[in-house]
Amino acid sequence: MTLYVGRLPERVRRRRARAVVIAAVALLCATVAFVVHLLGGLAANGADDVPGAATGLDPELQRRFDIAQAAAATDGVELRMTSGWRSAAEQQSLVDGAVEKYGSLEEARRWVLPPESSAHVQGKAIDVGPTDGALWLEQHGFELGLCRTYANEMWHFEMLAEGAAACPEMHLDSSGGW
Repeated sequence: MTLYVGRLPERVRRRRARAVVIAAVALLCATVAFVVHLLGGLAANGADDVPGAATGLDPELQRRFDIAQAAAATDGVELRMTSGWRSAAEQQSLVDGAVEKYGSLEEARRWVLPPESSAHVQGKAIDVGPTDGALWLEQHGFELGLCRTYANEMWHFEMLAEGAAACPEMHLDSSGGW
């Protein structure tokens, strides 16, 4: 029988360090949420005054992203939210712009959903960047409760369903959501 003597392998130490950071950020987020709850919530439309608050974004999605961002930082990877909640008017403007850019509604449908179908309008989707951050999140998203949704959009993530054992298979593009 051989006993392990010495330091833990680097990958094990990094994984443990990441787990500690994720746990610490989760505890911090839960504490902030509890304090906000005790204080009666934020004033109407006051979420814009809170640094990093994403108005209209599902609070659980925001919490999961905050944890992912901290975990990515421990790996030396920058992860930013480039888009979150959108109004129906903003989403329609994106549809109109995609039709103009791609030359047809059929092609635009591959890249953008109408307001009534968009997870962004529901506060249930985020877009992330830069590219290295999106790649990092795709690799680690499942363990953080975030899943890439579309094969043609490396930046688009939604929450993993409660109790799911894996991220669902990606859609080829958004055309099936019309």
